[in-house]
Amino acid sequence: RELWASQNERDNLGDDLPAEELNILVPGGPVEHYGWPYCYEDGLPNPEYPDAQRCADKVAPALEMQAHSAPLGMVFYNREQFPVEYRGDLFVAFHGSWNRSERTGYKVVRVRVEDGQPVSYEDFATGWLTEAGTVTGRPVAVEVGPEGSLYVSDDGAGRIWRVRWVE
Repeated sequence: RELWASQNERDNLGDDLPAEELNILVPGGPVEHYGWPYCYEDGLPNPEYPDAQRCADKVAPALEMQAHSAPLGMVFYNREQFPVEYRGDLFVAFHGSWNRSERTGYKVVRVRVEDGQPVSYEDFATGWLTEAGTVTGRPVAVEVGPEGSLYVSDDGAGRIWRVRWVE
C-alpha cells in the first residue's frame, strides 16, 4: 500500500519557484530521497546548498503543483454521489500563499488519477480568494462523508463546508 504526501516547498525563490510536490511513498520499499532541503522539483539544487551531487538521486515528484499554494489535507474519492469519473481521484486542500506578489491557492483541487498515478489537477472548489485578492477563508483538510459529500475544514473562516453534487 502507498502513502501519498504533499510537500510544501521552500520560500523566497520568487513567485513561481519551487513547485509544491505530490510524492508517493512505498512503505517497506527502499528509502527514497525526495530532495528537502537540498533540491526541489526534478533535481534543481537549492541555492543555499549548491552541491549538485546531493540531488543526483532525488526522486522526481509524482506531480508538481503551483508554487506557494500550500497543499495540505487530501483524500481519495471513494463514494457514489459524484459522477463515476471522480472515483479514485484525489481532492487536495490548498491553504494558500502568504509570500507571493499575486496570491494563489485558497481552494480545493481535484487531482486526476489514471492507472494509479496522478496526471493533472484542476480547480474543484473555489471562492476563498476573491477577484479583488481578498481572502475569505483557508482550506486545510478534506474528507469524504458516508453519503458521498466532500467536507472541507477552513481555519480562516472557522467553518466546515459541505460540498455535494447536484444534478
